This record gives sequence, structure tokens and C-alpha cells, in this order.
Amino acid sequence: MSNPPAILLLEDEAAIADTLQFALQREGMQVQWVSLVSQAEALLAAGGFDLAVFDIGLPDGSGLELLRRLRRSSELPVLLLTARADEVDRIVGLELGADDYVVKPFSPREVAARVKTILKRVRPAAPAAVSAVTGEASTAGARFEHDVAGRRISYQGRRLALTPAEYNVLALLLAQPGRVYSRAQLLDALGEAAEDSFERTIDSHIKTLRAKLREITPAADPIETHRGFGYALSAP
Repeated sequence: MSNPPAILLLEDEAAIADTLQFALQREGMQVQWVSLVSQAEALLAAGGFDLAVFDIGLPDGSGLELLRRLRRSSELPVLLLTARADEVDRIVGLELGADDYVVKPFSPREVAARVKTILKRVRPAAPAAVSAVTGEASTAGARFEHDVAGRRISYQGRRLALTPAEYNVLALLLAQPGRVYSRAQLLDALGEAAEDSFERTIDSHIKTLRAKLREITPAADPIETHRGFGYALSAP
């Protein structure tokens, strides 16, 4: 990016917000901090951000509900902050379209590192096996069109509304239809370490991808599950 990344930080605890702003600004980012969902929603409507960081529990609402509303019209990358160790919150956040999450207490440097990773993977190198000219890949009984330069994927002639993480996973599967990718390999496409807790991240992204594909072709499931191994796009 030619300009410093613009980050929207939604966090109601001033001490946490201060440390996060400092950590992100040290990495060359511009940070706009708000403490209420209503304030964040107004700023998001105006646009201009490269990434948003949402706390989940807030005085006037939930970061998860804000994410749900945001995903109706935007693919802006989102990192969730949660004080809850309950796995349900993390899984729900990922299913709603969050790109990553951090559980409190956390290191501000870790949050900054995760933000940098998300920003980098928003524009990953195009998979070599996908034509950068036509950007097309076929599957059995269905057709995908992949616009690599525009980071857009269409299915059966309809453009898919994908989060950056969902795009990266599907783009990798499109690179070699029929090839089985392990969860660790798919995590690599997201820039994540292959840890047990994060392997569930891939399962959540696959679940939401399948839901979006079924909206177009309810009877077809081009993403195959290979139990004990990983996932593959069905071969032509």
C-alpha cells in the first residue's frame, strides 16, 4: 500500500485501546479509535479503512453483530478481540466472516503482527497453476471463473461475495482441482501457523464457502472432504 494502512479500532477499555494504538502506530499504521458500536458503524459507512479490529463485548452492542451487518455489504478484513475463552465465540466470529481473532489477555505486539499478516494476505501472489490471463478453472458439473488481478471468483456465472480469508482458501483449491490440501497447507495460504487451535479456522472457512456455493447450486458440493487429510476441489 502506498499510504499507511488505516485501521479502525473498536474497543471500550481505554487502557487496552491505548496500548493497541501505540503498537499499531509503531508499525506505521494510522489508527482511528472508537468505543461504541454506533460510532464504528458510522465510520465504516464512510469508508476509507483497510482493516477493522472489533472487541466483542461493548456497552451499546456486540462486535459479532456489527460484523454480521458489515458482511452484508463489505469484505473489509476484521480481527476480533475477545475476553471469552469459550470456543463458541471464536467459531461464530469466523463463521460470520472474521479473518482472525485474539483472546484476551494478549500481547499488543501479537495483535500488531496479526494485523500485518492479514494486510499482507489480502493481496497474496497469484497461484502459479491458475492462468493469470483467463483465471479460469473447471470442476465436475460446475464452472469457476477466477479474476486473479481483481481477486474475484465467480461460480456458475455469479460472483461470490468472499471475505479475504475465504478468497485465499478457494483460490488455493482452484489452483489444482483434485489435489488434496491439508489444513496446514491451507493455513499457510492465510499466513497462519499450523496449530491445533487454528486448524478449526480452516473448517469454519470451508463451512461458510460451502454455504455460499450451495446458495447457487443447492445439490452440488464441489469442495470434497478427505477425512484425516484435508480438502480438495473436485476434479473436472
